[in-house]
Amino acid sequence: MKPRAFVMFLLAFLKEPSDVIAVRDRPLMLDCKVVGEGEGPVSITWRRNGIPVETGARAMVLSNGTLLIRNFSKRRESNETDAGQYDCAAQNHYGMLISRKARILLASLPKFLSHPQSMTVGEGGVARFTCQINGIPEATITWQKDRRPLSTADSRYTLLPNGVLQIAGLQQTDRGLFRCVASNIANTRYSHEAQLSITAAGSPIYREPVILSGPQNLTINVHQTAILECIATGNPRPIVSWSRLDGRSIGVEGIQVLGTGNLMISDATLQHSGVYVCSANRPGSRSRRTALGRLVVQAPPEFVQWPQSVSRPAGSSTVFSCTASGVPEPHLIWLKNGKLLTPGGNVKLTNGNTTLAITHITPEDEAIYQCIAENSAGTNQASARLAISQGSDLPEAPAGLQLTALSSSSLQLTWDQPAADTSQQIIGYVLHIRRLGEPDSAELQEAISKTTFRQQVNNLDAATTYSVFLKAYSALGGSQQSRTIMATTKGGVPSSPSFFTKVLNQTAMQVYWELPSRPGALEGFRLEYRGVSNPQVHGQETFPAHINTHTISDLAAVYEIQLVAFNGNGDSPVNRRLVSLTTGENGPTADSSCNCSQSDGSMSTLLIGLHSGLACILCCLLFILLGYKRRLFCRKEMNWKSPPTVTGLRGSKSCPAESIELNQVTHTLTHTEVPAKPTITPPTTTKIGGATSCTIH
Repeated sequence: MKPRAFVMFLLAFLKEPSDVIAVRDRPLMLDCKVVGEGEGPVSITWRRNGIPVETGARAMVLSNGTLLIRNFSKRRESNETDAGQYDCAAQNHYGMLISRKARILLASLPKFLSHPQSMTVGEGGVARFTCQINGIPEATITWQKDRRPLSTADSRYTLLPNGVLQIAGLQQTDRGLFRCVASNIANTRYSHEAQLSITAAGSPIYREPVILSGPQNLTINVHQTAILECIATGNPRPIVSWSRLDGRSIGVEGIQVLGTGNLMISDATLQHSGVYVCSANRPGSRSRRTALGRLVVQAPPEFVQWPQSVSRPAGSSTVFSCTASGVPEPHLIWLKNGKLLTPGGNVKLTNGNTTLAITHITPEDEAIYQCIAENSAGTNQASARLAISQGSDLPEAPAGLQLTALSSSSLQLTWDQPAADTSQQIIGYVLHIRRLGEPDSAELQEAISKTTFRQQVNNLDAATTYSVFLKAYSALGGSQQSRTIMATTKGGVPSSPSFFTKVLNQTAMQVYWELPSRPGALEGFRLEYRGVSNPQVHGQETFPAHINTHTISDLAAVYEIQLVAFNGNGDSPVNRRLVSLTTGENGPTADSSCNCSQSDGSMSTLLIGLHSGLACILCCLLFILLGYKRRLFCRKEMNWKSPPTVTGLRGSKSCPAESIELNQVTHTLTHTEVPAKPTITPPTTTKIGGATSCTIH
């Protein structure tokens, strides 16, 4: 039995239905030609507006897949019509494929929306007639004067495709009855007649330039023709010129001026989109009038990246990628065997539906998947098939991968050459590379020939770490991925990471640090700590680039914390910090940390010792002074008054001299940075021989 081999396109459209304008009571044929490979015949079915077309007396599917509608009609009594959106579905053993949608419109020519209006214009002036009608297909507009075809051989007559008739430099011979004639494959219609009257020319009178009709906002598709109208009058006759509001050049290729100032752009491209300015300039002066019109050029979807058919063993995963460009931005949807795919379970759509991921593949996932791109300018479709293969038939994952930095923007990957029997079935390799820390959706893929075992990757960022793995492909599908390896492009080490600490209790602290703003800027962090008074107590931890916190336990006293970031080029400068976990009677103290540079670690310890010794000396002096004062009693007369300069201390005024002396002592201690001021309690008084005593505690 022939194995179910991997085929790039098991079903593919050679011809799809296209937009058609049908005529009532006439036959219509829609093409759908498919090529198929694999088991079983290919069957073709048709749908209109998503509903299967009934075959029988009115419609049938020919052997080549063409749909024949014998009598295309619209039934007035029920308002039913054969018009609508048609698509064909091709199906074989491997799945179903849906064509793009084709719009089938019924030819028609309804009544005029507007008719030309009568007018009276002076000799030498400008006349403009217009009529409007919406036909399917677009009607061809011609003009009659006095019910005879109007000759446009005279350069003074300009007939625009949108049905506008312009007559410049009017003469008496131009007066008469004008009407427009609209015709298409459905019908021919005549508008009302409009009278053009010409008044005799008088003496020339100066008139400022006036734009009678300026450009209108217009939306077209690429390769169509745009007509921007601009007709102006004035005395002297104004000169009409065109420019773009953004200052860009209009160019000359495909540009033509019709009549006295109308702009025609043939075979429009996306670059022609913009705001166009019509200027009516008075000759020999700066006097002018302007009018604006926006031209929007749309482009139907075109695929930049197509989904590729794959063969995968059950339980594995696969990703289909689909990217389309167009104006406006296309909307993407996915079909599975012709039905709208709803994400859920093992199926996920990400990145604006550009990526379809299927994990833990089961037999139910084997199907044809289609990416449909749609915008207001049209639709496009691309398809791929997921087949389930036996894992033993797939090549082995590449081995011996080595990744080396060549420069600040390039890496080189090498791997082992497979065995001869395996090498014959390999058709190529696919390299998967992404910045360390970026999601899988940001992964870049690069196809590699089966004859090489060395690949250079260029256009990378400097000093950035990349992760890489490789897969080998045969006609049955891809191997399991190789082991993932990492390397860092040249260009320097990471910058020093900033961090801070939080004391949790008397034996534990938590360390936080900032993560880089750009993925791949580093490989990880290394955190080290050691006791200041006991250097034997130390530790070191290494963390990946996405971790930014760690808790250190079983600590005591004061510790020095240091953190470095590293990549393939080396370590960043060290960032150090001292943290105290000492406790008093009331529990742990607050985090008394400070930032220190790499060179002042031992100096910080020395400064702490000096400050502590100085504080002890000052405290001893204070206690000696207070002990001396404790043995004194101040005795004053009861009518003694405090000098007016004694302020700032609370308590009794009975001992002003003592108060003054204590205030001086306190001031001195404050400037020597003693951590605490002496406590002064309100004085207690005791009468001794008519005097008052004051005791300091």
